Amino acid sequence: MDSEFVARIVAPPYYRVIPHMGRESAQFIIDNLLRFSFKRLAITNDAIHDMRKRIALVDHNLGQLAGDVRISRQSCDEGRAEWLEVPQSRLDRVFLYLHGGAFCFRIPRIQSALIARWCRQSGARALMPVYRLAPEHPYPAAHEDAMTAWRFLRKQGIPARNMAVGGDSAGGNLAAVVTIAARDGNGPAIAGQVLVYPATDFAMSHPSHSEPETSILLTHSVIRWFRDHYLNGAADVHDWRASPARATTLIGLPPAYVLTAGADPLRDEGDEYARRLKEAGVAVTHRTFPGQFHGFFTMGKLLQQANVAASEIGAWLRALN
Repeated sequence: MDSEFVARIVAPPYYRVIPHMGRESAQFIIDNLLRFSFKRLAITNDAIHDMRKRIALVDHNLGQLAGDVRISRQSCDEGRAEWLEVPQSRLDRVFLYLHGGAFCFRIPRIQSALIARWCRQSGARALMPVYRLAPEHPYPAAHEDAMTAWRFLRKQGIPARNMAVGGDSAGGNLAAVVTIAARDGNGPAIAGQVLVYPATDFAMSHPSHSEPETSILLTHSVIRWFRDHYLNGAADVHDWRASPARATTLIGLPPAYVLTAGADPLRDEGDEYARRLKEAGVAVTHRTFPGQFHGFFTMGKLLQQANVAASEIGAWLRALN
């Protein structure tokens, strides 16, 4: 990119925080992506529809799937899902992945590209539930659809020891809830759980929610807006199926890979959840990426740390069994 053109761009404050790859073109693209998303979103009742249009455009432009990735629709009893398979996928190894998007939207192409990468590394195929979205379908719709997908997999006779559950942000919340519910159902133990900057406590009282440097992409007020779209009222905040950090105990849960980002309002609750898992005797790999923002790991082509995170998760999944 022409340096004279770049010089005319007024860099936003978060340039001081985000570690870039050193390429002016990468910095320009990231700047425009962040400007295009939540930072200029008017928090009104009708904004959800505008947000979905913006996100769909970003997903269309950035989501690139290799030609050997196969995605097929799957009916899961009363729910919907998609299978993702690559040539390395084995039928008996499954990664149940619950997408992020604040319970309100999807970025299917971008996230499928990441999941395909993990499937190549681990030899798994992925089941990706298309869970119902808020505000049209508030809590517990997403939770119910996640559990429907889990029960569907169990009916297929796939050994639980060959299954991992994962998700990012809102999907990390659902993945944590599925592992707790699976444990409480006295079923066989899931092999592992991957929680990428998970939302674990809707009380939203951790210090990182109020730190200025954590408002790079996702602000406290935006998170509260999403929460109010998803939950039905204050009582839901204390339900562990909405806030998995409120579960009575985390003892007996499967090994976990927990990723948090330093410049993310959800950082502290993710860190605390990882700590509580360790205290409960769960084997935990906890990785924090200082300076990175919420959503950074979907920018693997632009940010070196996103590539590092994606590679680590794939290697961790491969080592499960």
